[in-house]
Amino acid sequence: MSGVDVNAPTLGSFVMRNTKDPELVILMNAIALSCKQIATAVKRAGIAKLYGLAGEQNSTGDDQKMLDVMSNEIMINALRNSGVCSVLVSEEDEDPIIVPEADNGKYCVAFDPLDGSSNIDCNVSVGTIFGVYEKEPGSKGTTADILRAGDDMICAGYCVYSSAVELVFSFKGGAAYCFCLDPNIGEFVSTRLMKLPDGGGKTIYSCNEGNSKHWDQPIKDTIEYFKTTPKPYTARYVGSMVADVHRTLLYGGIFIYPADKKSPKGKLRILYEGFPMAMLIEQSGGIASTGLFKGKVGRVMDVIPEDIHDRCPIIMGGARDVKIVYDMYKKAGVDVPSI
Repeated sequence: MSGVDVNAPTLGSFVMRNTKDPELVILMNAIALSCKQIATAVKRAGIAKLYGLAGEQNSTGDDQKMLDVMSNEIMINALRNSGVCSVLVSEEDEDPIIVPEADNGKYCVAFDPLDGSSNIDCNVSVGTIFGVYEKEPGSKGTTADILRAGDDMICAGYCVYSSAVELVFSFKGGAAYCFCLDPNIGEFVSTRLMKLPDGGGKTIYSCNEGNSKHWDQPIKDTIEYFKTTPKPYTARYVGSMVADVHRTLLYGGIFIYPADKKSPKGKLRILYEGFPMAMLIEQSGGIASTGLFKGKVGRVMDVIPEDIHDRCPIIMGGARDVKIVYDMYKKAGVDVPSI
């Protein structure tokens, strides 16, 4: 098998080697199993007639696709049956799922089972995002165990379903690693360390400019700078957060989904979109900022969610490009963190 590293660790062996925690191995194996099943469903969506709406809306008011519903059931079943989870929060469910005490474990998991599903019918890359907490000592497992700052997460990651199925994750205080699903053996195999390119990488900005009339002036000025600097930036926006952040981690640049007049808290959900991606960006050498949010500019990971589907604005990428955003806020008289 030319070009195959037969010594590359699988996901389970990597987690065990680096944590020595059997329960965390079980959890990551449950997430990996879910991702394999979702990847298969995504591949067979057309053949199995899984395109189109399910006729309902999810907890945050988005129209549910049939694949949203299926992916959610896959994640819930795998995590609930793992025996190591106590609280589950899904984008697709209005209320948290509390695992009965007799069957639960120490982990609380927030997840978006199929991020970017509005693009699924046109075959655009989609993915799964997750963040993991440990419940508080002595807790039987309640919503309070997961309504905490991002810095309390012990693990976060995403899986992107495209020409390859890649699972990217990180443990608190560690690096971000990429595992690729090898269809020959049915296992996720270690392929690379995820690190933002030195110096910022490619000059790419990624945002939905259709919302630009609602943005604050510093964000408008930032995008104008990207367009008019002597070496203009390239615009790249997929509209699937997993795809846009995955590209940013690999190539560099900046991903922007700011607060605006229409959505003062931004659009992206904190627990299962903002926090996991912020953790991966920071541990890959980047910066994850809220931009101007509730009167100040701060870290995404410092936000305290008010409810399980709370939202926050997102500005994340390398220091080179986030500094440009901060400079625009400085010009407008807003205090910003040092870089």
